[in-house]
Amino acid sequence: MNFKGLDVLIALLIVGMVLLMVLPIPSFLLDLLQLFNIALSIIILLSSLYVKRALDISSFPSLLLITTLLRLSLNVSSTRLILLQGEDFDGQVIRAFGDFVVGGNFIVGIVIFLILVIIQFLVITKGAERISEVTARFTLDAMPGKQMSIDADLSSGLISEEDAKTKREEIRREADFYGAMDGASKFVRGDAIAGLIITVINVVGGLLIGSITHGMSIGDAAQLYTLLTVGDGLVAQIPALLISTASGMVVSRAASKENFGNDVVRELTSDKKVMNITGGVLITIGLVSPLPILPSLILGGGLITIAYVENRNMKQEVALQGAGGGNVDSFASSDKGESAEEQKRSSSPPLTSPNEVSEVIQNDTIEVDIGYGLIPLADPQQGGDLLDRITIVRKQIAYEMGIVIAPVRIRDSVLLSSNEYMIKLKGVEIGRFELIPDRLFAINSGMASTELSGIESEEPAFGLKAYWIDENQKEEAISSGYTVVDAPSVFATHLSELIKKYAHEIIGIRELEIIIEGLRVKNATLVDTLVPNMLKMHEIKNVIKALLYENISIRNMPVIFENLIETADKHGYDLEKLVENVRIGLGRQICEGLKSSDNQVHVVALDSSVEKKILESITEGEEGRLVALEPEYSNLMIEKISKSLENIMMKGYNPILICSKSIRFPLANLILRFVQNINIIAYEEVPSDLSLNVDEVITI
Repeated sequence: MNFKGLDVLIALLIVGMVLLMVLPIPSFLLDLLQLFNIALSIIILLSSLYVKRALDISSFPSLLLITTLLRLSLNVSSTRLILLQGEDFDGQVIRAFGDFVVGGNFIVGIVIFLILVIIQFLVITKGAERISEVTARFTLDAMPGKQMSIDADLSSGLISEEDAKTKREEIRREADFYGAMDGASKFVRGDAIAGLIITVINVVGGLLIGSITHGMSIGDAAQLYTLLTVGDGLVAQIPALLISTASGMVVSRAASKENFGNDVVRELTSDKKVMNITGGVLITIGLVSPLPILPSLILGGGLITIAYVENRNMKQEVALQGAGGGNVDSFASSDKGESAEEQKRSSSPPLTSPNEVSEVIQNDTIEVDIGYGLIPLADPQQGGDLLDRITIVRKQIAYEMGIVIAPVRIRDSVLLSSNEYMIKLKGVEIGRFELIPDRLFAINSGMASTELSGIESEEPAFGLKAYWIDENQKEEAISSGYTVVDAPSVFATHLSELIKKYAHEIIGIRELEIIIEGLRVKNATLVDTLVPNMLKMHEIKNVIKALLYENISIRNMPVIFENLIETADKHGYDLEKLVENVRIGLGRQICEGLKSSDNQVHVVALDSSVEKKILESITEGEEGRLVALEPEYSNLMIEKISKSLENIMMKGYNPILICSKSIRFPLANLILRFVQNINIIAYEEVPSDLSLNVDEVITI
């Protein structure tokens, strides 16, 4: 319904409600407005029954105010007419309620009126007010988490910017609605109190006017004015009761999927055992107790019949689905408001469409779960920049390691403590830590000797000793040699290091395709020559994984592809030869990142006898060449290598082991199982113009 100038008409009607309190109106107009009030309250109640969610009737808080104002205005107008006209009052609606509804007995009318007031004030209004209060609080508390979920879906590409904007607007409207309902419910409560007070004033005023002004006896005045006042009160309280019921319906429909009628029928008749047992109990009570038999048989038999019919329909529906047919409801008319696609989706068996299955399959490469105390860090509206930090980490990893990571999904989790976060790789936890958002993190990187007064902790990425300190301790910590960062920086560093550590597990066909398509933009010939003519996609992925496993950046993809083409042309798919030749091609890049502050590469080397022993022990296995040393010799060698690398690290150099190309690949596979975060390079990888310094030699 959309008439031109309707907004002006509504505004005039609201002004007219206020004028009703001060301007006298004829009895006919009073009857019309009172019937209009009853009709309006019925419309509002029925509308609340048919909405699927509260926002479908978002104007309800304002309606509560308007209907309350209308009832109070009519109360004032009817009071004026009753007290002024007395026996001559000809308001048909009020007299009908006074004579017909309560049988002309004002005592019965008072009792019914008080019962209605008690029902509205103590039961319906009180409950609706409490639901509004709790719903408003929980809606507002959940708002940051919902906003964060939308931002995460947007970052993941699951929704568009327009969808995200719509969802944010809906969340804002929902919070505004329940906040408004929390306040608007006070109108209903105040209306009940005002109706009771007005009725009492009217009765007292009527007794005084009847006995003093019109010379009536107390009994006659009570009979006349009390009856009319009670009738007026009932005319006002019945619409008020309907409105307060509608208010309770709106705020209590939190988890509904359809309108109230469909929900009730579906949920109460879903379990056929309940219907059968209840029907049997009613029939038994009618047969063995003094209760009337006929009503018991009708009700009990009706429930059993309903259960039988529902059970038969369910069997037919299952048979249709089992035969590949649609749900019987799918042939119904479209008056349910569902589109053809929605009907098709709702009628099909679960987990049969690709979209349904995709929701079950683990699709996110990197996920972050956070406790509710960290939501402000991830909510941009509260000044949180965690999403921006993650974007920066993804870009940093792309520039450093050359891999492009899919957008990281962030979720709030009730399984974590308030300030805890958990980082997952393909659904499996790879790290967690607890932040203190309102404090700074002072990290001892080895330069500080004094302790700080704060909460002692351990830096999650590198295991360094650290403290959570107050803002006013920042200068003291910096001057003492500590590195001071905020909580989001701790998270970003932890996430970055975990991605680097598990880069070889992160890279998959999807990520590799993105990288190769990026390479194709400027080096299409390289891509077309190698893929798929010389190497298949999964074979290239194995080479890339091997490089990332040893922290070799794959950003220089043109060089990698050139070396793969040369090696594959000679040897085909031989993982060790492919990896080793690519490493030689990337030799300058590898060694440049291993230089120490003196611009030299300090290494630990193997004695020629040790290299000869390793070469002689290498055997061919299903996965390629393997080192098969005696356990005692192998343990002793690894122990000495670990000790020597520790020695050069104490001097401030990178932990680097150098050996010949002939043994590097199988030796690295052996040693890296026991000693992590070290670099194993071949002599052939070192450029001729690079200064190489052998600090220690391993002999056994």
